[in-house]
Amino acid sequence: MSGSAMLKLERCIIIERVRAGMRRAKLEGRQIGRSRLDVDREQVVHHRRSGMSLTQIAKQHGISRATVCRLMKETTGNSNPAFLASASELAHQAGVVAGTSQ
Repeated sequence: MSGSAMLKLERCIIIERVRAGMRRAKLEGRQIGRSRLDVDREQVVHHRRSGMSLTQIAKQHGISRATVCRLMKETTGNSNPAFLASASELAHQAGVVAGTSQ
């Protein structure tokens, strides 16, 4: 058996051992990989809609701006959460539009 074939065999054995260990840990209830982010999504959305900046929200909740954007996008379905207007601005715009169209 050549040297490279031995190395390949050893690598396959190591990979199988790691996978077996991960399966066992998962069966025992241990978490595999990075832990989930523990953030109050509703509070993040509320802060954003009340007019707080992405950076302010991120600092307050100890998360990144990108995470704030992702949470807003998931909540609203909007492709550009950085420019979401607050609920009061939206209501005002709807009132102005409704007022001018009548």
